[in-house]
Amino acid sequence: MSDNDLRDILKSARTIAMVGLSANPVRPSYFVARYLTFRGYRVIGVNPGLAGQTLFGETVYSSLSEIPYDVDMVDIFRNSDAVPPLVDEALARWPKLQTIWMQIGVKHAQAAEKAQACGVNVVQDQCPKIVYQRLFGELRKAGINTGIISSKLPE
Repeated sequence: MSDNDLRDILKSARTIAMVGLSANPVRPSYFVARYLTFRGYRVIGVNPGLAGQTLFGETVYSSLSEIPYDVDMVDIFRNSDAVPPLVDEALARWPKLQTIWMQIGVKHAQAAEKAQACGVNVVQDQCPKIVYQRLFGELRKAGINTGIISSKLPE
């Protein structure tokens, strides 16, 4: 996907179902979810071991199909073998889902093709936190050249 496509996805999504969200603050899924909530996203956790608990002000559910409201994006923090049934569940639950996002190291070509055939954006092997920081200028503060030229000073 192009940077413009990724930027559009991140601008249009407001509610994210995060499959594999952990309550452990040192786990990547926890700090990615925490960061995204700081940027105004509503993050709904999906983790059978944490079902019924509250993380980031939201109830955690044991499966995607149990979430009682619409989401814009499903962010998958599971191994690649777990992707096909998750994509099937997401497509069945939300026929107008905007995006399936697979975290760093997570890829599944057939599941991606199925989602894309339904008109869903698919991002594989990337982290929305890192992409957000790169595309919206936050990595520049750490001395990383993002390749984005802007005359706007960081806030």
